Amino acid sequence: MKNNLWTALETNWVSLLVSIVIIGVLYFMAKKRIGFGYRVLIALGLGLIAGIVFNSYKLDYKSVSTIGTIYVNLIKMLVMPLVFVLVINSIAQLSSIGQLRKIGVKTITWFLVTTGIAAIIGLIIALIVDPGSGIEAAVPKDYKPRDIPTFSQVILDLVPSNPVSDAAGGKVVPVLIFAVFVAIAIIHVGSKKPDVVAPAKALIQSLAQIMHQVVKYVIRLTPYGVYALVGAMAARYGLETLAPLVKIIVASYIALILHFVFVFGGLVSLVAKVNPIKFFKKAYPTVAVAFTTRSSYATLPVNLEVITKRLRVSPRIASFVAPLGATMNFNGCGGIWPAIVAVFVAKVYNVQLGLSDYIVLVLVAVISSIGVAGVPGPATISTTVVLTALGLPLEGMGLVIAVESVIDMGRTAVNATGTTVTSLLVANAEGEFDRASFDRDEEDPLETSVA
Repeated sequence: MKNNLWTALETNWVSLLVSIVIIGVLYFMAKKRIGFGYRVLIALGLGLIAGIVFNSYKLDYKSVSTIGTIYVNLIKMLVMPLVFVLVINSIAQLSSIGQLRKIGVKTITWFLVTTGIAAIIGLIIALIVDPGSGIEAAVPKDYKPRDIPTFSQVILDLVPSNPVSDAAGGKVVPVLIFAVFVAIAIIHVGSKKPDVVAPAKALIQSLAQIMHQVVKYVIRLTPYGVYALVGAMAARYGLETLAPLVKIIVASYIALILHFVFVFGGLVSLVAKVNPIKFFKKAYPTVAVAFTTRSSYATLPVNLEVITKRLRVSPRIASFVAPLGATMNFNGCGGIWPAIVAVFVAKVYNVQLGLSDYIVLVLVAVISSIGVAGVPGPATISTTVVLTALGLPLEGMGLVIAVESVIDMGRTAVNATGTTVTSLLVANAEGEFDRASFDRDEEDPLETSVA
């Protein structure tokens, strides 16, 4: 008993000591003014190496996991107040409801178009790589299929009944909708009695500035959080867990990278007329945080800072597009992933799919990305809807459980970056993109705020 206790303490202390050393190195780099992006990238590499070592030597990684959980919780702490305050602040600055409608239509259109393209890319790559070849249809024992919510339930879940309760329960969409109602009321009353709403608008603007400062405090912890999250992930799964399903990992990341580089890069270059290399360099913090936290909601505070401070998009556009994108822009989860899983499951269960099935797959992927807005686990729900539409066995989803967490990192990075791209496209169309500041080689305000 004593030996077992001593072994447990020993393995835990080893991982804790390693983490303290790595965190110390990252802190030293910050003091030496090494760039924020470089520190995040180094932290990611150190986390991967440390995690593999922990897994190989069966070391307890709870201390690493705890650090990562603290970081994620601090970011989640910001989501609800940010959504509520920034949505009201952005919409209340509009001159009319018609302007809000125009921005909303452009935003949602880009979300759906890019999701459709993502589904096509995922389908093509899956057909080429053929990730299901050589795999037997053995469903893991811990697999539990999720129920598809009815259409009426989805609608009811989106409508706020108690905004305070919704915020406490982490329901972003109802809070967002309530904030839109409040903002529209401010516009309506302000058009008749501007003096009445002036104090409310001043309070909201003040709160927005305060929240931005709180965000900066939390963002400074990003390199440490990235190390811990990647380290815990690598320690949990190791390399042996991923080997049997390496093909579906490869297929997923090929599709995600192609969408990231060519679709996002193409839109930025051809539509916004922006250098894509410079764009990706400036958007890197969003990509890194989304990749490690695996949460679009958790990435929202960082993404807002990136969109406004680095990309020079007006806060009005950013505060509207970014929260909406965190709830319904699922290029990775709702486009690429369901397409790849559908082809994978069809191969494993020897179900032949034709051209009409592929067309249905893409259309259902786009439509389901709207229907799962605000629903927990959008990738699972979207995939369930697609498999059901194609008549494929839902049990096939259980085959990819072992690698879904690894792929979810890339999916979330693509989701969040898609929102960043849409913000730029909408701002460019509305004349609210400061191109001169974006192109100018000057000190990055986000870089200095987190150094």
